[in-house]
Amino acid sequence: MRISTTEIYQNGANGILNQQAAVYQTQQQLSSGKQVNLPSDNPTAAAQLVQLQQGIDSANVYQTNVTYAQSALGSEQNALNSVTDFMQRIRQLAVQANSSALTDQDRQSIAQEIQQDLASLIGIANSQDATGNYLFSGNSNNTLPFTQTAAGLTYSGDQGQRLVQVGNNRQVAAGDSGFTVFQAVKNGNGTFTTGYNQANTGTGVIDTGQVTDQTAWVPDTYTLAFVSPTSYEVRDSASNLVTSGTYQSGGEIAFNGIQVAVSGSPATGDSFTIAPSSNQDLFTTVQNLVNVLKRGASTPVAQANFSSDVNGALVNIDQAMANVSNVLSGVGARLSTLDNQQSYNSDFILASQTAVSAVQDLNYTQAASLLSQQSLSLQAAQQSFVKIQNLSLFNYIQ
Repeated sequence: MRISTTEIYQNGANGILNQQAAVYQTQQQLSSGKQVNLPSDNPTAAAQLVQLQQGIDSANVYQTNVTYAQSALGSEQNALNSVTDFMQRIRQLAVQANSSALTDQDRQSIAQEIQQDLASLIGIANSQDATGNYLFSGNSNNTLPFTQTAAGLTYSGDQGQRLVQVGNNRQVAAGDSGFTVFQAVKNGNGTFTTGYNQANTGTGVIDTGQVTDQTAWVPDTYTLAFVSPTSYEVRDSASNLVTSGTYQSGGEIAFNGIQVAVSGSPATGDSFTIAPSSNQDLFTTVQNLVNVLKRGASTPVAQANFSSDVNGALVNIDQAMANVSNVLSGVGARLSTLDNQQSYNSDFILASQTAVSAVQDLNYTQAASLLSQQSLSLQAAQQSFVKIQNLSLFNYIQ
């Protein structure tokens, strides 16, 4: 078999080119500090790096979302704490106003203070977070939640929650709707509410009652009527007699798993109602209290009605505060979840960066040694090629 001069030259040139390519790749690695600069350097490692980097990028986005949710929930938490403070103050003023030692003028002054507190509560309900979104408008975060109309306060938001993706399989609500916080509040004791007939002429005062057996409660509108100052009967909405008895001031009147008490001296024909609880927003509760305080109580009958209304307002305030407290608990739980998720995301990013480093970072000692070897090999190949190309029979013919 004969090997042509051209083939010898081509093989020599190819060898030198391969050696030069190897030297260049190592020089690039030393310059960048990376083992893989192009997918062709190591296709398997390059695929791993792409996957790892995608995970890091996603986790960084989740961390941004966590920060946003923490800010929004922190703003909501501060707002709800302020609501609680105002409601506690309003409750104290209501208890103070219920004292028989106060005059109507005193109650007017208290009503003015509570009216100012109500304005502050509405302002809190319409507050915004650091990004300009309304805290309590649900998903309609650019809509002013509450507006004052002739009929009262109107809610213009929705009942949704803004969900934020904070992990691969985890979303967290970054807020609560104004409906949930301020409107979804059951009046009375949460199961039923009590009231008096405006035409009553006695001084009977009904309390807010309590549930003794929830399973026995039959939701309906019941009328507690006094057939005489010392006897009563309870009838349902169809006028069916439910129970009756002899009246004792402060004594329990029990039926269908609930009990109420009337104190004072009701007159014949006086009546009271026991009806299922319904939603009554926090603002209506406070405004009703203001109206009661402005009305005053100049006669014994008016004083009895005033006491009933203030007692009803107090229990409604308690219901509103309990609802706000429940929402606050949910906010605290979500903030704790975000803290845990933030820590998890940070750990994931660190672990992924470590994995990237293991795949991509260059061992400078090994690379420098390899470059030295490759440079020697290239030099040897070049020198050999020079000598080989001079091997010709014509060099020895004289």
